[in-house]
Amino acid sequence: MANLAKQEWLALEKKAFELRKLCLQTTDWAGSGHIGGGLSVMDLLTVLYHKYLRIKVEDPKWEDRDRFILSKGHAAIAYAPVLCDKGYNDIEQLKTFNLTGSKMGMHLDSNKVEGVDASTGSLGHGVSIAAGTALAARILGKDYLTYVVTGDGELGEGSNWEGFM
Repeated sequence: MANLAKQEWLALEKKAFELRKLCLQTTDWAGSGHIGGGLSVMDLLTVLYHKYLRIKVEDPKWEDRDRFILSKGHAAIAYAPVLCDKGYNDIEQLKTFNLTGSKMGMHLDSNKVEGVDASTGSLGHGVSIAAGTALAARILGKDYLTYVVTGDGELGEGSNWEGFM
């Protein structure tokens, strides 16, 4: 990955700040949310989604896209605003985050929310999902990358260690 020019870095910093504000606003609308976990990944999500991930918003299931797995699914309070900002989902949907009947629950469902590669929430599954996705790319001769973010609270889960091995 190439180094970022200062101007590009500053633009990403500004975007992350805007998205942190949107994350806080989403928490207010929802009346709840794992705000600490969400804010802890916002810089990373911003840089990945606005600089490095090879994705096509107009084709969310594009076969050669890079994959992103948010293993610590409770950080969806940050992930949802990033996906909306990129154009996968209408930003108005954030006003219904985690409310009854909303497509956007506390843990994002890949069958309901565009741009989500895997439903997570049960701690310890994301690393194994990501490992399987990366191995599939190798077997299929694809060059897409798979990124995973895990949290310290799930590192004691055996399925994580199996995925790391």
